[in-house]
Amino acid sequence: MAVSARPLRRVSQSTATSVVDVSVLVPAKDEAGNLALFLELCEATFRNESARYEVVVVDDGSTDGSWALLQELRASYPFLRPVRHRAQRGIAEALRTGYLQSHGRVLVFYPADLQFKPEDIPRLVNPILAGESDMVTGYKQGKYEKAFVSGIYNKLSRTLFHVPVRDLNNVKAYRREIMAALPMRPDFHRYMIVMAAAQGFTVTEVPVPLYARHSGRSKFGLSRIPIGVLDMLAVWFELKFGQKPLLAFGMLGVALFALGVLSGLGALVWLAMTGQGQRWVWTVIQTCLMLGSIFFATGLLGEQIAQQRSEVRELRRELGELASAQHDEDADDVTPSVTAGVDRDHR
Repeated sequence: MAVSARPLRRVSQSTATSVVDVSVLVPAKDEAGNLALFLELCEATFRNESARYEVVVVDDGSTDGSWALLQELRASYPFLRPVRHRAQRGIAEALRTGYLQSHGRVLVFYPADLQFKPEDIPRLVNPILAGESDMVTGYKQGKYEKAFVSGIYNKLSRTLFHVPVRDLNNVKAYRREIMAALPMRPDFHRYMIVMAAAQGFTVTEVPVPLYARHSGRSKFGLSRIPIGVLDMLAVWFELKFGQKPLLAFGMLGVALFALGVLSGLGALVWLAMTGQGQRWVWTVIQTCLMLGSIFFATGLLGEQIAQQRSEVRELRRELGELASAQHDEDADDVTPSVTAGVDRDHR
């Protein structure tokens, strides 16, 4: 069932300092050369916006002094919330960490390499704040090195998942509930749009200019291509059969088992008519019967796992609702006199 978009409540001057409209989640691996300028541009952008922003920079095991720099920048930018992974965990884990540490009702995935400028963040966020969409993704405007590979990836994804957007793996903004509803898996960020759309969330796209990196180098190479294809197949299987694995394994098992039985009956008829047996036929029969039984048993086991996942998902949903209710109560308890000056500082 589709999840309708609804306007998000703007935070007034009398709300708590811990309550913000938008949390920009920034995974950063060895981006010391970009962070200072990135935050400077963020401050210039947020100054002209009525929504409250915070920037959660997740240092994903950097070795170039990014963490020490973030500690220094924290004094200059009150909206900055630095978080650290002591070892590299990847973008998906960084986004998950940023989500857990953030307070915004809208989340934005934005890289720190300045290939996308912070001035374009409001263009991603505003349709969600206005209740026009649940998720907004950007599609790249400009030339870039991996355009050919990206084009193939996006075409395959659109063919498999039927999502009407041009660029699935790009900067994006989305409601907090989307992050809470998605399964946690490596590289899941590449398929956030696909999984969100499959759950009924609305998705739109806006053009976003792409610039050359300000500093550093790309962390991704050609080795990511086969990994991306396998991830795509895994997500397709999850969406197609994740809720009912018996449909895949059970039907395949029944088909193989039936083929084995029919082959055996045919071999018996042939033996009765000609008096000649075919040894290879009996090998095929045994193989089909064994594989059919294994696949069917795997489907039954998968059904039990799917049931457990559904129960865990429901518990997560209930916990999220309780946390959201508590969050709103805490915001209402804060006095206006304490927060009026903080709003100006954070903006």
